[in-house]
Amino acid sequence: MKQRYTYGKESKLKSRKLLDAVFKQGRSFTLFPLKVLFLQAETPGESLQTGVAAGTRHFKRAVHRNRVKRLMRESYRLHALPLQQYVEEKQQPMVVFMLYIDKVLPTQELLHQKMPLVIKRIIKELDENTTPAT
Repeated sequence: MKQRYTYGKESKLKSRKLLDAVFKQGRSFTLFPLKVLFLQAETPGESLQTGVAAGTRHFKRAVHRNRVKRLMRESYRLHALPLQQYVEEKQQPMVVFMLYIDKVLPTQELLHQKMPLVIKRIIKELDENTTPAT
């Protein structure tokens, strides 16, 4: 079976309710230049939803914010397969939100280096959380 690297409409985080829940109840970590917030959702729906953002504090021009977000989405699209497989295996819907926190525009290479580390870290933290205490 051929793998498809997609980031379609159903994978995008658009629900205000889920977004608020990620910021209020979700767990987070920083892997510079990204801050990642994630939450295992209770609501059934798309198994994995992802959102990205770049702050106006560091990028005053919308052109620059949009570029950062585009690069982040592209890097995520190419490296998200292990996380998608993990979520499907556990059958637990999940929401991920990534913030770009650096002050300078990223290169595509930088994000392609960091994104696999972010994905591995999310999986590791989920495994630690779901491992039963003995």
